[in-house]
Amino acid sequence: MKKYILNSFVAAAILFTAACKPEIETPAGTTAGQANFSKYIAVGNSLTSGFADGGLYLEGQKVAYPNLIAAKMASVGGGAFTSPFFTDAQANGSGYISLTALVNGTPTLTPVLGNGWRDAPTNSRLFKYSGEVQNLGIPGMRVDLSFDPTLTFSAANPYFERLLTDAQVGKTNYFQFIQGRNHTFFSLWLGNNDVLGYATNGAVTVTGDPTTVLTDKVTFSSLYSNLLNALTAGGQKGIVATIPDVTAIPYFNTVKVSLLLAAAKAANPAAQAVFIQTGTGAVRAATDDDLIRLPFQSAGLFGQGAIPYGLHPLNPIASNWVLDKDEVIKVKDYVNSYNSSIKSLATSKGLAIADTYAYFNQVKTGINLQGVGINAAFITGGAFSLDGIHLTPRGNAVIANVFIDAINTKYGSTVPTIDITQYRGVKFPN
Repeated sequence: MKKYILNSFVAAAILFTAACKPEIETPAGTTAGQANFSKYIAVGNSLTSGFADGGLYLEGQKVAYPNLIAAKMASVGGGAFTSPFFTDAQANGSGYISLTALVNGTPTLTPVLGNGWRDAPTNSRLFKYSGEVQNLGIPGMRVDLSFDPTLTFSAANPYFERLLTDAQVGKTNYFQFIQGRNHTFFSLWLGNNDVLGYATNGAVTVTGDPTTVLTDKVTFSSLYSNLLNALTAGGQKGIVATIPDVTAIPYFNTVKVSLLLAAAKAANPAAQAVFIQTGTGAVRAATDDDLIRLPFQSAGLFGQGAIPYGLHPLNPIASNWVLDKDEVIKVKDYVNSYNSSIKSLATSKGLAIADTYAYFNQVKTGINLQGVGINAAFITGGAFSLDGIHLTPRGNAVIANVFIDAINTKYGSTVPTIDITQYRGVKFPN
C-alpha cells in the first residue's frame, strides 16, 4: 500500500504553527417556534454528504452535519432522517486517507482502499443506495451543474449516480432530483464548488472539465434563486449557508512560500527565492501572498533536477500548483459576489442564514468553543480533515451548531446545540 510521507520541514510547521413520521412529543419547555421540522431535507455538496479525508466513507457519513442537526431537531418535533449510508461491508466507501505515523513531526498519510465500488478495480461506480433519502449531499455538486442541461453529470459523478435508479442515470440533473421533494424544512449549502474547483486547480481551467471553471456571477444568482423557489414552493421554511473563503482553509495555508525558502536555504545557503509561474505565464519570485496547494508538499518536486525545481526562474513551480496573489483576489471577489446573492435571496424569502464565511474566517485566526481550541492548522487544528478542505467529526459538530444557532434565532425555536467535545478531530495513530 502506497504511503505518502510529508516533507519534514513542512510537517514541523504544520504541527506547531425512511418511514412515515410517527407522532412525536415535544418535551416541555422546548419549541419548534415558527418552523416545522417533521420532514427535514439537506441539499448540498460534499460537505453536506460527510465527505472527509479525501473520500466518502461510513464514519464520515454518520457525522455529517445534517445528521447531527436532525438528531437535535427530534426534541422539537423533528422526524426520522435518512442518509444514504454505506453498509458495514462497504464501510470504507470510496476510500480515504489516514494518518498512520507521526515521527519527529513528520506525518505519514496512508490510503485506505475503498470497498464501496461495485466495478472494482475500475472504481467508477459505487454500490447503489435505494430507498428514501433526506441527506441529498452530492460530492462535487455545484450550483451551475445542478441544472446541467446535458444531463451527463448524473452519469459522470459516481456519488450522484449511486442515488439514482438506472432509468434516471443520464436523464436527471440535480435540480430535478431535489425538486418536488416531500419536506417541511430544508438546509441549502451549495456554491462552494462553483469557485473551489477553479481554486484547487491553481486557477487553471481544463477544456471539457466544467468543475474547473468559475460560475458566472449573474448565472449563479439566477440559478440559486431557482433552487430556493423550488425548495420553498410549498411555503417551507429553511436555512441557507454562505460560502467560505476558500483561501482560509489548510489546503491553501499549509505550504507557505517562506517555509519552502527556509528549507531550501538550510540545504543550500545560496538559494535566493522560490519561483512560480503565474496565471499570466510570467515567472517571478513568490511571496506568502501566493498560495501553494497542499498536495505540493508530498509531490516530491521541490528542489529536484539539474535546475532545482522552484528555485530557479528557468524551472519555476508550475501555475497549477499555485493560486497566485492576483488569482486570490479574483477568487475572493467571486466568493463575495456569490455570498451577496445568497444573503439577498434568502432574506427576500425570510429564510435563516448560517454565515459559514464568517465562521471559517474565525477558525483561520483561532477560536475557543466549549473550552476547545479550534483553528485552521493542518492535522492539529481540529476543524479540518486530512484533505485540508473537508471537516472532521468535530468540525461537523461545530458547523451544525452554526446552523442550529441561526435556525433558533430566525424561527424562535429551541433546537439544542451539540457538545463538540464528544467528537474527534483528526484521528491520530495509536
